[in-house]
Order: sequence, then C-alpha cells, then structure tokens
Amino acid sequence: MPELPLPLPPEDRTLSPHTGYTRAHWEAVADHLVTVALRYATPGHALIDLPGPPSKSGVRSDGLEGFARTFLLAALRTAGALGKDPQGFLERYTAGLVRGTRTPGRDDTESWPEIGHHGIQGQPMVESASVALALRLTAPWTWDTLSAADQDRVERWLRGALTHTPAPNNWYLFPLTVAGFLESAGRGDAETRRAIERALDLLDGWYQGQGWYSDGDGRSFDHYNGWALHLYPLLHAHLAADRPLLDRLGPRLHEFLDGFALLFDTNGAPIHHGRSLTYRFGATAAVALGALTDATPLAPGTTRRILSGALRHFLDRGALTEDGILSLGWYGPHAATLQRYSGPGSPYWASKGFLGLLLPPEHPVWTATEEPAPAEGPDRVLALPAPGLLVQTTTRDGLVRLHNHGSYKLDSREPERPPGDPLYARFAYSTRTGPTSASNTPDNHIALEARGTRSARIRINPLADGPNWLASWHRPVFPEGGPVLPSSRIESLTLARGNLELRVHRTVGVPPGTPVHHTGWAVALPPEAAPDAAEQPDEIRIEGPEVTSRLLGLYGWQTHRTLRAPQGTAYGPWALLPELTGTVGDHESGTVFAALASLTAETDPPPLTGQLTVEVAGLALTARWSDGTRTVVHLGEGGPTVTEHRA
Repeated sequence: MPELPLPLPPEDRTLSPHTGYTRAHWEAVADHLVTVALRYATPGHALIDLPGPPSKSGVRSDGLEGFARTFLLAALRTAGALGKDPQGFLERYTAGLVRGTRTPGRDDTESWPEIGHHGIQGQPMVESASVALALRLTAPWTWDTLSAADQDRVERWLRGALTHTPAPNNWYLFPLTVAGFLESAGRGDAETRRAIERALDLLDGWYQGQGWYSDGDGRSFDHYNGWALHLYPLLHAHLAADRPLLDRLGPRLHEFLDGFALLFDTNGAPIHHGRSLTYRFGATAAVALGALTDATPLAPGTTRRILSGALRHFLDRGALTEDGILSLGWYGPHAATLQRYSGPGSPYWASKGFLGLLLPPEHPVWTATEEPAPAEGPDRVLALPAPGLLVQTTTRDGLVRLHNHGSYKLDSREPERPPGDPLYARFAYSTRTGPTSASNTPDNHIALEARGTRSARIRINPLADGPNWLASWHRPVFPEGGPVLPSSRIESLTLARGNLELRVHRTVGVPPGTPVHHTGWAVALPPEAAPDAAEQPDEIRIEGPEVTSRLLGLYGWQTHRTLRAPQGTAYGPWALLPELTGTVGDHESGTVFAALASLTAETDPPPLTGQLTVEVAGLALTARWSDGTRTVVHLGEGGPTVTEHRA
C-alpha cells in the first residue's frame, strides 16, 4: 500500500509552550490511525488484519483485536465530537459489528471467534470490552441504528464474556464493561449485575493503598494499574452517573495520580516498566480519566502537558511505520518488548490514551496554557511503600527513575522459575533506558554464581521503607541444574539522592566463597562506541547518545568490568552495562556490599569517586556524602533502618 503521511496542524507554542500540540493534533492523529487501520479491513469490515507476526491466539483472534481496539479509538473520536463523523468511521464499524456476529465461530473471512475461557479461547473476552465500551460511547449512532435481530446477535456474542472464566486479574473488568453496556442499553439482568458486583469486590481485594491495585493475587504493579484497574470501573461509574461508586473509586485515582504523574519524563516518555509496553501512550489513560471524572490533583495545563508530551514523544521517535501503523515495539519494532499475547492489533490499546477527547473542546484541559510536568519541578524522591516503588526525578536532565522493591509478575500459586521477567525483576527502570533481554546479562541486578550459573530475582518481598529509600529481600533462584539454597536470601536497599543511588545488599545464609555480581544501568549505543574495559578507572562509566551510566564499588566489591548485551534494549539494538564482582564472606550475620550508581542525561557529569565514602562495622554502614550529610544504615533482623544527619 502507498504511504499515507500523518497530516498534523501547525504547532501552537502560545497555548502549548512545551509540546505545541492542541486538541486538533489529537483529532488528526486519531483520524489518521483509524483511516490507516481500515485499509486492512476485510470486505465486510468485521476483521482488521494488520500486517505483522501473529499472537499465540492466532490470526482470526488478531483480526478481531484489530477491529475492536481501533473501534474504541473511532468511538472516542466521534463521541468527543458529539457524533460528528465526516469520514464515516462508525458506519463501517457498525457494518463490521453486524457481519462479525452473524455467525460467530464459523471459519470464513468475516465471522468473529466466540468468547471462551481464559487459556482456551479467551482473547476475544479482552476485545469484547473494547467493543462494548465503543458501543456505549456511540450508542445513538451505532447500537440504536441496528435492527432488533442484529442487536440480539451482538448481545448474544457479548454475553459470552459473562458466562466464561476470565484470567485471575484485570480480566474480570472486561465482563464488568460488557455488563455496564448491556445495562445502559436496557438489557441488564441478574447476570449483568453479578458480573459488575463480582469485579468490584475483587477490585477492593486487590487494592493495596496509595492509589495502587495489584493486578490480581500477588504484587503485580505496572501500567495496568492505570489503563485497566482504574480505567474500566471508574469510567463505568462515570458513564452510569453512579455517584456512590464515583465517590468510592475517585479518591483512589486522585491519590494514584499524585505519584504516577511523576513517572513521565520531561521529553514525554512514560516509565519503561512492566508488560504490554507496546501500548505506549495508552499509559496516559489514567491522567485523562482523572480530568474526566474530576478525580485528579493535576492542574488542567499539567494534564495536557503529560498527555500531549507522551503522544508526541512516540510519534517523533518512529512508533508509526512508513504505512502509518503502530508497530509492535516501543519506538520501532522490538521483539524483546513483547509478550506472547501481542499481535499486530495489540498496540492499538494505545487508543485508551485518547480518552481526553471525551472532554469538550471548551474544557480547561484543552483551553488552559500548558504547565510544566511534575518531573520538571524540583528534584524529587517519592517512596510508595504500597507497591514497593521508589520514584526519583532530577530537574537538570528531566530523567525519571523507578526503583523496584515490591512489584513482580507472579501470583501466590506460581513457583519461581528463572530467569524471571526482565520487565519486573530488575532493581531499577527509567524513562530513557530499557532492561536487557532475558537472554543477556541482566542490568540493575544482583546475582550469586554457582555451578556456572547465576541466580535470578523473581518474587520480591518488601522489607522496610523511609521517605527516600526502600528495602526488600528475595530468595536467589537458580536455573535447572543449579543449586537450591532454601535458607539463602539477599536483602537489598536503595536510597536515592539527586541523581545518585546508594545500593546496599546483604547476603544471608549464602555459602562462604560464593561469587556475587551486581550490575548497573544498561545503555543502548552503537557497537563501535564500546569502551575498552581494561582502561576503565575504579568508576565504570558508559556514555550513550542520551544518557550516562555510572557504577562505583564502595564496599565488598573486588573487581569491575563492562559487559555487552548484544540483543540490546527497547532503546537500541545493542547495549553495554557495568558490573561489579565480590565474594561472600564467612560472617554469621551475612556479608555486606555497597555501591553507588547513577543514570543521568547531564553533559559530562562529575565522577562518582569522592561523592560518597562508606564505613562498615558489623551490620552498620555509615555513608558520608560530599556535602557533609551522614547516612547510617543498620542492617539485621526485622529489616534495615536508616537515619540521616544533615551537615
């Protein structure tokens, strides 16, 4: 197909001094994305078969996914314009809806797959939520135009989401969304009420505080908290004008956004952490939802700054292919970013980022002058003990880092299997770096070495917290053929200050003489820029095009080197990372290791050497900063404690 350029209106640097984007830009991008997607529709418009490798669910399910997720985008675009649809999007989606539900499950070019249980034929349940929400938003121009027989067939297909078993996580919100639409269409009953009440009861059980839900049983905290766990139930409450439910869920979103808003770089990028990152600017959905439901601490100009910053960030960095399709990846295609459930239509859950179009053009989010993003304010360190996350921002470079001491993708029934998920298992993530792949040496990691293998960090257990630090412990788990050390554990603490990270580890119950490896931030860069590891000073320093990674051993580490990650990261096809190596001693109370790490985008940052010195006496570590501040870390039973003495 010939290339279809993205037509954008002129920038408005008066209204939007940070991004130049206005509501007109959002409308133009939405129109472009839908127009391009519809070029790949089947003759009856029921499936949209976008080019690319199929997901594990198969090509037909992928075609439904392409239809449903772009239908949601078309619905947000037209509902936000009060039904104005000059390009006739809804007519084509309505025709596809009718054709796809005429004979579900039939093996032809148009019929939709039926909704089944998770793990058997479950992916259509995910897409049923997008279809139902799109119909709810556009009912006067879609649902209400259908014949009674067609409505019955659509309802029959949607009800499959109510009668089959979802995955034990945010999937329970898909039947809630379907049930909410059916009730809004006058087709509610005991089955729809059960689906809604069941989901809301589970949601309450997953709520951990500070605005954070776990994505099911366990401690899975990531972007699903915003674009699913807050989005579906609160948007349902808003559309149903359910004041009690809004009052119950709204304060949680308000509190969530107070910290989550910090996780967007001054260049617009969201934090690169957790699964399904190919949804990209869908990460802004909760920010828009806060404005839509009046459950936000953010000023209207700040809200638009975050929304438009993220949209522009990806459009400027190649998220669209030459044909105008959202690629499977982060900027361009990147296989290691993906999950097995990702197919060509998956990236279009980015449609959720267009939720702000439901705000009328005269809303302050669209009319107020853009204000700086939270990350553009003073340096911040914010501890979020509920999810076990520590946020660190620096105003001089606009970079955001997230230190992980509590989020992992594993429920209570699942065993710990190496190598673990790189998108959850690392100690730190940022808005300008991505984790190395599971096939390469892990970045931001500590590992024991035994029998030629290295241990993984999988289930993360919060240990203690303070205003600028968090601590956790994990059991080192080895691949098959490696040792089993059931009594061993590694306790870890991160204390953030400016662009510096004091990282303290204690090995407990680990055999003396065991090698220990600790890595820092991975930097994507061209292979020809690789430094000579033998010429490195005490501080390992890796300079990339946008960031510099530094790592300095302070205590317990004996050697250092630079390692290669030839599979790269989402930020480049090849990467380097720093590594320290030490040895476990024979102390009964464990062996202490300390390092100073830093990721910065500042030009020519000063050396780490001299910025911090440490002394260790038993399990007490005293850190002396260059400004005279003294930090004392006490390790031991019950978790660490930290006291700071200002100069």
